[in-house]
Amino acid sequence: MFLRYLLLLIISIFVLAGCSTRQAPAPVVESRSTVSLQKQTPASIKSASYTVRKGETLYSIAWRANSDIRTIAKLNKLLPPYRIFPGQKLKISENSSKASRNKSSAKNSTKSSGTTTNKGHKKAVATTKKQEYGKAASGQKISKKPVAPTTNFSQKIKRWLWPAKGKLIATFSTAPQGNKGIDIAGKRGDRIKAAADGKVVYAGSALRGYGKLIIVKHNDDYLSAYAHNDELLVKEQQSVKAGDVIAKMGDTDAQRVMLHFEVRFRGKSVNPLKYLPKR
Repeated sequence: MFLRYLLLLIISIFVLAGCSTRQAPAPVVESRSTVSLQKQTPASIKSASYTVRKGETLYSIAWRANSDIRTIAKLNKLLPPYRIFPGQKLKISENSSKASRNKSSAKNSTKSSGTTTNKGHKKAVATTKKQEYGKAASGQKISKKPVAPTTNFSQKIKRWLWPAKGKLIATFSTAPQGNKGIDIAGKRGDRIKAAADGKVVYAGSALRGYGKLIIVKHNDDYLSAYAHNDELLVKEQQSVKAGDVIAKMGDTDAQRVMLHFEVRFRGKSVNPLKYLPKR
């Protein structure tokens, strides 16, 4: 009996000593941890040029660059269906093309002014006077190709549907680091539906921060995205109708099971709640 009491006394001393040497309180685990900035703001492209990586499409690159795909396609002289390949260098903004044009024109002006032949004579230059305001020295007008007018009106969508059932847990924000769409809570495996008729232009997981992602093109103006899916049920270039099941809800690249849903108008994020019907 004495030995049992002695053993209990020794154990108590060790426990008290351990408690006295603790310098910080025990860690507290929150039941709903906040989402990190990296998760809130997926990797975006802010440079004037970009090198294509495996698994990317021009639509996914335009999505990350917050740009209209037509702008990037025009800068790189790409035609539908906009095929690209890993390692290809793309111009993302006008800044890169303007810089290259300025550099090229500077070289040409240096070569043309004061350039001499091996015999010491200057090369022949144009004998007509400098053109001004589209006219030559002789008064003849220089013909110019007509510029096609840009489309200023929006291509309307006949109907938008909610992409998932569940509680709305986050709304759209215009803040620099704000939410670029809405978040809908649910259970793993819940059905994700296409919000409008269109064609799947991206289905994969190459965009960091979005997990397994689907991007649907509805027309030349509108795209929608469905992120953090557990399973993708459609493939690229597949046509879908509003209400078609395209994925199953999950938590890939997220800290909880949910659907992150975005709508883009000509490459820019817009508030999905302005398009979705009221619940």
